[in-house]
Amino acid sequence: MPSGPSTPPSHDASAPAAGLSLPVLLLMATACGLCAGANYFNQPLLHSIAVHLGVGEATAALTVTIAQVSYAAGLLLLVPLGDKLERRRLIVGLMVLAACGLFLSGFADSFGALAAGTLMTGLFSVAAQVLVPMAATLAAPGRSGRAVGLVMSGLLVGILAARSVAGLLSGIGGWSLVYRVGGIAILIVALALWFVLPTLRTPHPPSYLQVLRSLGTLARRHPRLRSRALLGGLSFGSVSVLFSTMALMLAGPAHRLGDAQIGLVGLAGVAGALMANWAGRMADRGHEQWTTRASVALLLASWAALWLGGASLVWFIVGVLAIDLALQGVHISNQNVIYALAPEARSRLNAVYMTSYFAGAALGSALGSAAWQHGGWGATCAVGTAVALANGAALWHDARLAGRGGVRPGAV
Repeated sequence: MPSGPSTPPSHDASAPAAGLSLPVLLLMATACGLCAGANYFNQPLLHSIAVHLGVGEATAALTVTIAQVSYAAGLLLLVPLGDKLERRRLIVGLMVLAACGLFLSGFADSFGALAAGTLMTGLFSVAAQVLVPMAATLAAPGRSGRAVGLVMSGLLVGILAARSVAGLLSGIGGWSLVYRVGGIAILIVALALWFVLPTLRTPHPPSYLQVLRSLGTLARRHPRLRSRALLGGLSFGSVSVLFSTMALMLAGPAHRLGDAQIGLVGLAGVAGALMANWAGRMADRGHEQWTTRASVALLLASWAALWLGGASLVWFIVGVLAIDLALQGVHISNQNVIYALAPEARSRLNAVYMTSYFAGAALGSALGSAAWQHGGWGATCAVGTAVALANGAALWHDARLAGRGGVRPGAV
């Protein structure tokens, strides 16, 4: 790990937020995008991976589930360390290890090696989820929603760009090239973060076991942490039904797209990045509930467009755009609600929430793969719609809690 500057600026978790400059926020957003996107490189490449490694498409699709399960494990075991360890050092260390996982995948000559690299990348790329609450903590007063929205915009652009860049690089140098390029990019950004981030530590950090035990305490103490975690998990679960199967459908007889073309289709959802920034501004004005309701409704409606997309590429692109917009609206609203519950424990709150978020994603990808194997695109859309309907029930439950006074002042 590189050595830091001799006298870096220092903050503690109880210090007043002095604000972050736009260039630093943009660098944090880039880091989040690279870390999160590293877990999505495989999605447009599943067909090529299956052919090159000599495995079935369903086996290749397991890498999507592996990435999400390992990410969820990192959220549970590593993200809470943000409330214990110095955060700049933690973030950079995690990013270096994530890059090592990408290099392992990039030089894999068997499915086992690819799976191991995918697991390592997923586990340590949770550096992004230490950066997000750090942005909220260091933001100027009254601007935490905007800071989170900007950093999350970078995360979404990274996910979308990862699919597109993966497809394009696969067309140039094969599917493994993107993993090697991604590893180099993460190392470069990690080095930049080491020199620009302030040091940030909790004045009296708890032990690691106390940190882990407190996760359950926080979940029991805050009903809206539970309800928003359920909303996040079901939302991402519905979207992951799509993520785990879209490459297989687009490469199939109906559309016959190559890796590069599949990657470009994923760019249709880039407007979701705009939704993240807008949702952050709405949160600063106290409108999380309204934003969540609109986003949950859009998530359900998107599956009608995706079903039509089985025969029409135009409708599929409309569905991808809508579902990415919906996911970001729910996600940013969720984070702004939970960060207000216990500002001194934002890393741990984020760990509880994001563990549920990616557990839902892992379940959704597994359901999507099974639905595709047994009933094709029609069954996949039916499963995605069912999870979206369950998400509507979770929204009703959260609205009841908010009506009992569980929402912060000024929210509607």
